[in-house]
Amino acid sequence: MKVKKTLALACAVAMLLALSGCTSGGDSSSSRSSSSSSSSSKTSSSSSAASSSMSEGSSVLSDLESRLESALESMEESVSPTMSTDFAEIGALNGEALGWGPGGPVDSENRSQGAVAYQEKYGKYDAYFIAPSSEKIYLTFDEGYENGYTADILDTLKEKGVHAVFFVTLPYVKAQPDLVQRMIDEGHTVGNHSNKHITYPSLSLEEAKEDLMSLHQYMLDTYQYKMSVFRFPEGNFSEQTLALVQSCGYKSLFWSFAYQDWYTDNQPNPSDALNSMLNKAHPGAIYLLHAVSSTNAQVLGDFIDGMQEKGYVFADFE
Repeated sequence: MKVKKTLALACAVAMLLALSGCTSGGDSSSSRSSSSSSSSSKTSSSSSAASSSMSEGSSVLSDLESRLESALESMEESVSPTMSTDFAEIGALNGEALGWGPGGPVDSENRSQGAVAYQEKYGKYDAYFIAPSSEKIYLTFDEGYENGYTADILDTLKEKGVHAVFFVTLPYVKAQPDLVQRMIDEGHTVGNHSNKHITYPSLSLEEAKEDLMSLHQYMLDTYQYKMSVFRFPEGNFSEQTLALVQSCGYKSLFWSFAYQDWYTDNQPNPSDALNSMLNKAHPGAIYLLHAVSSTNAQVLGDFIDGMQEKGYVFADFE
């Protein structure tokens, strides 16, 4: 933002100087014309014209200054207050790798206290560990690879009239174009889960940006779909990488509920899983489920019904 403002100011000064020079040149010409004339009336007329020219020039300059000031103020107001894309500025932030669960104690609304604390601390980077306390909740699925259940999940969501965020990697997108297209066609959000599913704090800022934007560009080129939501692989992040993701125009979406559902050879009991999902409901919940889970595919419909009976509304993340 500072660079844009500086450039605008430089251009404004140049324009003012140019206009001032043009006005002065006209005055000098009028003076020479006046001195070469022997007629006092011509001198008087020339002086009057010069005075008029100077007055008009001053008026134009004043008007231009006013317009430029207004334009600069408008430009400052319209610039998004996001972190600079300058790697030096981002690199000055804390690069310590932080993991995300959540877990731990909950507050009076059954919300993870860790999620609430992280939201307060890192929300300025367009990061969401939990949504504002309301009846709105959000359903998300991580898609590391396809295990045969995504189509069933999409069927259930369509039947229930519920949208979700599907976080995909680049290999998944390339391997499952029909499923990705169906997600888009049926109104779901396709989120960026990175290209290679490498924890971002382990990469340089340049490498992390390249990984993020390679999937972003592929989705644009292949599906004409612009991604805007990111989920950190394994939930591993740092303040630096939060700022980097924000500088790329993304929101970082974490979660306030997750359970061990990703081990395909050790799936949780469906009844126990459903009870856990319902009993841990809370305002502004962001649910993380893995689409490789047979249990999730089996209980999804009952989970949606149960949450709606509790008064919650599944909302689109924007």
